[in-house]
Amino acid sequence: MSFNKLSIIVPAYNEGRTIHLILDKIKEVDLVNNINKEVIIVNDHSTDDTEAAIHRYIAANPELDIKYYFHEVNKGKGAALHTGISKATGEYLIIQDADLEYDPQEYNHILKPVVSGFADVVYGSRFMGGRPHRILFFWHTIGNKFLTTLSNACTNLNLTDMETCYKLFNTKIIQSLTLREKRFGFEPEVTTKISRVPKIRIYEVGISYYGRTYEEGKKIGWKDGFRAIYCILKYGMFGAQ
Repeated sequence: MSFNKLSIIVPAYNEGRTIHLILDKIKEVDLVNNINKEVIIVNDHSTDDTEAAIHRYIAANPELDIKYYFHEVNKGKGAALHTGISKATGEYLIIQDADLEYDPQEYNHILKPVVSGFADVVYGSRFMGGRPHRILFFWHTIGNKFLTTLSNACTNLNLTDMETCYKLFNTKIIQSLTLREKRFGFEPEVTTKISRVPKIRIYEVGISYYGRTYEEGKKIGWKDGFRAIYCILKYGMFGAQ
């Protein structure tokens, strides 16, 4: 299957130190089949110099297709993704965190089931395959696997990493969903709702993971885990729309 453009959605909050680094990595990627890249950055009302860093980068790289949006109040990662999804014009879109935990050089690896004509949605799993993984938090890993198992029980999928950042979607399909969660509840909500799309074809591929410590800027915490459980039950077990 061939298509023309991949939209790369980058939610950003207080990533002024590293936003240029991830944008450089995105710029360096040559997508398979000469697919074009559209980068959509959504600044969720950062309080550091994220906005200035983005404007400097755009000015220094006029050849790149970068669209920039700013939230007047902090709404959460999910809300930033809602904005990015609504603005995407590529036939497919992928989510890319502004930190350096995930490697854009793996886009073609994630795209393979799509360009081969097999998939509408591809999740990049940190828990399968032989790619590099930084060793960090035991309980964080256990929590991720618990949330994935609970989500699978509600969706009847067999994912290994529901909470992964790298999710690739057919743009028209995800734009047709009504997504409500404004923070880290986005992951279980979108997984549940995408699983209900008739004849949806969902694939999973192994990816590398260069995780950050909390001192290095990691933002998700135990409260987000409880919210994820709530969302899995709300949208999965109880079928909320």
